[in-house]
This record gives sequence, C-alpha cells and structure tokens, in this order.
Amino acid sequence: MALASIPQLVLGSIAFTTFWMLAVFPAVPFLPVGRTAGSLLGAMLMVVFQVIDPEQAYAAVDLPILGLLFGTMVVSIYLERAQMFKYLARLLSWRSQGGRDLLCRVCLVSALASALFTNDTTCIVLTDFVLKLAKQHGLPAKPFLLALASSANIGSSATPIGNPQNLVIAVESKISFTKFFLGVLPAMLVGVVINVAILLLMFWNQLGSKKQGAELDAISESEVDGHTFLPARMSHPDPSEGNASDNDDVEKNVSKKGCYQVQKLVPKKEAFLKTSVYVVSLGMLVALLVGLNMSWTAISAALILVAIDFKDAGPCLDKVSYSLLVFFCGMFITVDGFNRTGIPSAFWNFMEPYSRINHVSSMAVLSIVILLLSNLASNVPTVLLLGVQVAKSAAAVSPKYETRAWLVLAYVSTVAGNLSLLGSAANLIVCEQARRSELHKFNLSFWAHIVFGLPSTLIVTAAGLPLIRG
Repeated sequence: MALASIPQLVLGSIAFTTFWMLAVFPAVPFLPVGRTAGSLLGAMLMVVFQVIDPEQAYAAVDLPILGLLFGTMVVSIYLERAQMFKYLARLLSWRSQGGRDLLCRVCLVSALASALFTNDTTCIVLTDFVLKLAKQHGLPAKPFLLALASSANIGSSATPIGNPQNLVIAVESKISFTKFFLGVLPAMLVGVVINVAILLLMFWNQLGSKKQGAELDAISESEVDGHTFLPARMSHPDPSEGNASDNDDVEKNVSKKGCYQVQKLVPKKEAFLKTSVYVVSLGMLVALLVGLNMSWTAISAALILVAIDFKDAGPCLDKVSYSLLVFFCGMFITVDGFNRTGIPSAFWNFMEPYSRINHVSSMAVLSIVILLLSNLASNVPTVLLLGVQVAKSAAAVSPKYETRAWLVLAYVSTVAGNLSLLGSAANLIVCEQARRSELHKFNLSFWAHIVFGLPSTLIVTAAGLPLIRG
C-alpha cells in the first residue's frame, strides 16, 4: 500500500497516537477517560480527520471476533452457575504440596482454560478467584497473578479461539482448527513448562513460606468455593473518588437486587442445568474441533444455555464485559485507519528483506519486529497491520511456508503479550481486576510485571519457534 497524502499521514498518526496513549495510560491528567473511551476517541478521530469514511469504519469492526468473545463469556457465566469454581478449587487444592505446587496448578489450569475459552475470558473469570486462593493459603498474590496472565497468554496460542489475534489469523488464513492446534501445540507446551520454571526460580522463597500471625487474613473455604466473578472494566477510576471502585458499586447493587448471585434452584432443576451446561460446553468444543464456524458456534452454545435456563437472562447477560467488546470495536476502526495511511506497509517493506521465514537469522528479526510492535501497539493491532504482508512474503519464498508464517505470527504475537502489561488485553484485565477487587486488592505495577515478563518472553519465544510446524 502506498503512503497516503501528508495531511492524512499526520492526522492518522495523531489519531492512532491518541488511542495508544489512552490505552497505555488510561488516567493521563489531560484526558482521564479510560481505555474504552480512548479507543472510541481514536476511532472517531480517524473518521473526523477523513482518514477513513463512516462506511469503512463500520466495515472495520470484526464481528466474528466480537461474537466469539461474547459467546464464550456467556458460556463461562453459566459454567460459574454450574459450580465450576467449587470443582476448580478442589482440583487446585487436592493434595497440594504447598505454594510451589499450587502455582504450577494455576499455570496449567490457566493455560488449558485459555486455549478453550480465550485468554481474556479466562483472566476475567479467574483473577479474583486466584486472589482468594492465594489469600486462603497465606501466599503472596504477585506470583499467582503473573502465573495466571502469562500462562493464559501462552496457552491461548495453541488454538484459533485462544485469543482475538488467533481468530483474526484463522479467518484470514483459512487454517483449520485441527491444523492450527497441531502446528502450535508443541511450542505451547514447552512454553508453559519454561514459564513455570522461571516463575518458580524468581519466587521460590516467597512461595515456600506462608504469612504468619496478623499478616494472614485467611478466608474460608466456602468463600473460595462459592466465588462469583464480576464483569471486567477497562476504565480507570477517577482519583477524586479515593479508594472507591466500580466493583464497590456493583457489589452494592448485588446486595440490593441480587442480580449477580448464583440463583437457588430446586434440586432437580439445578441438576438438570448443571448437566446441560457441561454437555453444551463440551459440544461447543467438539463443534470447534470439527471445523464449524467458531463465532456462531460460541453464540449458539450461549443461546442454547439461555433457553435451557428458561428464565429472564438479564442477570446473566449483565455480567458480560461489554466495555471490553466496545474497546475492541474502537481499536479495530483505529487500526484500520492507521493501516490506510500506509505507514505499517512502508515499515514492513523496509524490514521484509531481513525478515524471511526460511533463515534462522531472518526468523529472529521477524520475531523481534513482532515482539516490539505487539508491545507498542498491542498484539491484535500488530496482526491486523502485518498479517497479510508476512504471509505474502513467506508465500513468495515458497507456498509451503505460508501456513507456517501465519502460525509463527500467532505464537510470537501471543507470547509477546507477556513482555509487559501493555502487551495484551489479558494482562490489563488481570491488573485492573486485581486492583479493583473489593476484598483482595493488589496493584500489579508495570515494572513489577516487566522484570518477570522480559526474560520469560524472550526465552519462551526462542524455545518455541523451532517447534512450530505448518
């Protein structure tokens, strides 16, 4: 794509920079509107500046991705009602040998769940639960939050439904679910093991001892078993509100209206619903494995559960993270506008001769480009900006390399999310959910994350690349 006119280059860059600044720093003093509003502002500026027209903006919104996220969120809500957390808590605690063993289990559960229900959904569902679990065992929250986010990102690389950028790649490349899974699975498994080893090395001493005396504010087993999750919020609280949070307001509404409480059902109806939830969830996974449309499969599973429940679905649908869906809408429009300026294409044209997939050194350059862009612009925008160019470059060398190029892009852009808090929406969800937790607040800072994320990302990426097959 040729470079646009100078005015469009400048205005498009301003709109994209505005989006990027508000996504990275949602409470900047001059415009503390939060990430969701920031993404919509970037989209609006692209249209107002005439970088794209309104019809192009609407066409840029990727409905299959939004449908997949919505469907898996609704299914996860019904899994909660089917007492998934109770069984999960027992699984994680069964014959546990202490903090290190518990950390390994959190990593494995997170990786598996994210491969099946997306990393964003996994982090939305499990963040507060993991905080409670760590507190119940008198263990520090930081290593468990890092374990949750990083393992969710790595685990999600193995399937087209693991994360939004993989879905983009699956749709664009037309790679089947099974071929995608088998191509990335070895790299994912090795990556999870390496990531666990790094976590254990960094936090070995902290995981070996529990808090004592007044420092330990233990919680009951029933609180963990009966855990319910709240919708993810991508916004940032107004500093003038002190320690108040969105969750505080939601919890107040919960106590008044009972909307988010797991509803008490008569025994027969409860048993039927629980069985149906697990059967439908399993059926959804089977449908995905045989190659049915991923987005409509997830939506269909969600609507089947709504129908089976046979009652007003409002309380369950209220728990869907609509702010996250809106954030992605704005991001799609903003990225499409920036792509139309021609800047990403010009950058790739410069780097392409050094980023061929058929040489080890060129593969290293390609990986570095993807890692850097994924942390500057996030991984979904990176895939949207570079996906087609990377595939064309590989196909020009040999058609056999095209599928592998797509899978390399999927793996590296996903693992890149672990480098910093800004690398993936899953990281931001964990950070925001932990900071806003009413009873178990924890502030996971940018620097605390990058100290672990940088070595983990580089080692996991280097170890996984030779194992990807296309």
